[in-house]
Amino acid sequence: MLVFLDFEASSLAKRGFPIEVAWVFEDGRSEAHLIKPAPGWDDWDVDAERIHGIPRATLERDGTPHDVVARRMVEILTGHDLLASAPSWDGKWLSALLRASDLPRHAIRLRDTEVAQRATSRALLAAVVPSESLDAEVEDIIVLTGVRDRHGPAAHRALADAEEERQRWMAVRDEAVRRRAAVG
Repeated sequence: MLVFLDFEASSLAKRGFPIEVAWVFEDGRSEAHLIKPAPGWDDWDVDAERIHGIPRATLERDGTPHDVVARRMVEILTGHDLLASAPSWDGKWLSALLRASDLPRHAIRLRDTEVAQRATSRALLAAVVPSESLDAEVEDIIVLTGVRDRHGPAAHRALADAEEERQRWMAVRDEAVRRRAAVG
């Protein structure tokens, strides 16, 4: 099953660390966790805090221990297709979380949501769109839904951003279904 994942972080610097993670399954089930910093996680950017709105004191008080979050992720997400809008950044935070929890840093892996959008469109249209037109049709769907379904800037909270990624994928899927029905 597809799972849309997002992290928020303490900073974008090399020593930044994950402070919040959320995921939404394609069927709508979701989880979100504030992450209590691991020992040695001390890089904090006040500008990043202004963007995500999560004070470090909130993480210390209300966050779930980093290793508990990491184990939960491995338990729940292993075997699913994990997607992120920024897999290089989200992968960095995922890797940091797993390593700090003494779990293999590749225990679970991410790929780009847009790759899944293209694959979904292609799978839905391949039987009804000529192969020489398929790439253009898929690209048209990606561009159209990206413009039509923008709801403003990212919320910079993990659950809202993960849900937005799910909504974008669903818009792409629904447009491909609509076009398939129109051709078929």
